[in-house]
Amino acid sequence: MIPVQNIYYMLSYAFQALQAQNYKNLATENFHNTAELCAAILDKGISIQLKRGLGRDYVPKSESLSTLQGKLNISESIKTQTLLKKQMICTYDEFSVNGTMNRIIKSTVELLLRSDISKARKKELRKLMVYFGDVESIDLYTVNWNIQHNRNNQTYRLLISICYLVVKGLLQTNSDGSTRLTDFIDEQHMCRLYEKFILEYYRKEYP
Repeated sequence: MIPVQNIYYMLSYAFQALQAQNYKNLATENFHNTAELCAAILDKGISIQLKRGLGRDYVPKSESLSTLQGKLNISESIKTQTLLKKQMICTYDEFSVNGTMNRIIKSTVELLLRSDISKARKKELRKLMVYFGDVESIDLYTVNWNIQHNRNNQTYRLLISICYLVVKGLLQTNSDGSTRLTDFIDEQHMCRLYEKFILEYYRKEYP
């Protein structure tokens, strides 16, 4: 079995941001499983991101309005009979914190809150989620992890990477299609999953 602490050093090596952004104290903590380690990194990483401010994206929004905004959805307006109320269904882009990456982070934290991590860590994560009040959860099974990072969202790279490891490690599908939460995958499997992701990461970073 590969010690959890070794996973930390692997993360530190692959993501230099761990050392550059005050993650050094994590190396002195004891983690009884990988989920606890990932929760600790997310705890600190989200705290750092909140100081910068949550990233915003243009998010498609559709609602009934009395004045035209964006594009008029005629078929939906007729279907819902909003025209009888002198309103119309409009579709427009809203610059919002309810973007995909924030939704992934929130849903991943919700997943960790149902996993085998310490009560103290859960308490800290719940405090952080107060700032995600305007962010909706997302079905983690539907996430497209091929996320394009740029200068504006570069600080999310580590956070989304950790979310990927958590989701792939904790979510399982039953034979009937329902979702269940399992114990975090064993360290050997975790190592292979991690290596696969890092190879993909560097392929995108250095094509």
